[in-house]
Amino acid sequence: MTGVKTVSDDPYRRVAGIYDRLFESMNRGLRVLGTRMLPPQPGMSVLDVGCGTGAHLEVYRQAGCDLHGIDTSPAMLDIARNRLGDAADLHLGDATDMPFADDSVDLAFSMFVLHEMDHDIRLATLGEMKRVIKPDGHILLIDFHAGRARPLKGWIVKPMIFLTELTAGGRHFRNYRHFISIRGLPTLIAASELDQQKMKIVAGSCLALHLVQAR
Repeated sequence: MTGVKTVSDDPYRRVAGIYDRLFESMNRGLRVLGTRMLPPQPGMSVLDVGCGTGAHLEVYRQAGCDLHGIDTSPAMLDIARNRLGDAADLHLGDATDMPFADDSVDLAFSMFVLHEMDHDIRLATLGEMKRVIKPDGHILLIDFHAGRARPLKGWIVKPMIFLTELTAGGRHFRNYRHFISIRGLPTLIAASELDQQKMKIVAGSCLALHLVQAR
């Protein structure tokens, strides 16, 4: 997720519509769980880092929140703009250098984004998320869990995740493998000096939600 991509080098330009129809509907339950960890309130300022097609922001629009998003994919952002219209402030750009002011959002969240990044980009992205949240703000991270899969659901979900990541491309798959090898979100949270407030492990111990705050 480094650098601003043009239409010609956007890896999602041919699959954005399919991604929206397939994966966004599958992730609906995770988005609901996230809102239960920190219920959205009217006027709350939220930022989706790696906002993709805007499906996650849509949940917060329904709650009357002030919406912001950033992504490197022009194709994904086209769908997000069609979905959200003028309700969201959306930017094509780099998560390590976001065009948002210090201490400006109540909640910054990221869903299935960190695992695909190079490790230094992950840490820089979390640093930017810390910068933009208010002193009493929160960060919500949703991604793969590195623990042992639990029967029976985990035994089904984990191979599906592996195959999906394997087909996503060489660099993506290498970053996923590294993410799992370092134990995923807990390691990144500790390295970024964030304090965990809530955690939920789901899908047979294959997926994790972490709500954290800056120290």
